[in-house]
Amino acid sequence: MAVLRSFGVGASVARAALGWIRRDERAGMLERKNFHGRTVSLAGGPALALGATAGAVAGAPSLRVATASAVAGVAAGSVGLYDDMSGDSGIKGFAGHLGALREGRVTSGFVKIAGVGAAGLAASAAIGSKRTSLLGRSADVLLGAGVIAGMANFVNLLDLRPGRALKAGVAIGVPVGAAGPVGAAAALLPEDLGEEIMVGDAGANAMGALLGVALASRTGPFGRLVAFAALGALTAASEKVSYTKVIQDTPWLRRLDELGRRPA
Repeated sequence: MAVLRSFGVGASVARAALGWIRRDERAGMLERKNFHGRTVSLAGGPALALGATAGAVAGAPSLRVATASAVAGVAAGSVGLYDDMSGDSGIKGFAGHLGALREGRVTSGFVKIAGVGAAGLAASAAIGSKRTSLLGRSADVLLGAGVIAGMANFVNLLDLRPGRALKAGVAIGVPVGAAGPVGAAAALLPEDLGEEIMVGDAGANAMGALLGVALASRTGPFGRLVAFAALGALTAASEKVSYTKVIQDTPWLRRLDELGRRPA
């Protein structure tokens, strides 16, 4: 019952938020051109962040996890939206934003990176640790923060084609028990695949951070360490390898990626 409630809250809040945002008189400010040159709306981002966060809170097994979900979803979504609205589109990746910082420029992407990192740390601290030693608790919190921030970044790295980030969110969310984010992603998937909306950094970062909370809250030190190492490797690889090219060159991934998508 809790899973169904969480899924339903995530889906219904995401749908309601999308409708409300698209009807707002300032909705035109959210319009962007996608990779096909079609006009789409960034309304999917805040709608996904709100729906996924509400669903995660509704289905949280404890007050600690509910607090962590609220912090991670709202904070990651907010800094992601800031980057969506005022992003430095010519600067990509951690290396690019850190390079700009060394030159004295604080990019919106760096603000997002710092904000997501802080959100991950606060959310992980809210989840806490069952270990008794200060060193053990500190290690658990830092690993949890790495998992939450790393997952937020990983999902955001996938948001380069319609529906890709949402499909990934569902694929990751089901096994980690993140019913709320899964419900929100499923509710917005038709419009994303149809190139009516995009989830942008606001949606991808928020959903990823919430998936990270679900994973961190269900694993111990070893599980967090494995997840953190895997996410770190994927992030490092993204600086050298194009995920889109890997997907295009792998037949079964390409078919899954294109499933349901509007023809070019």
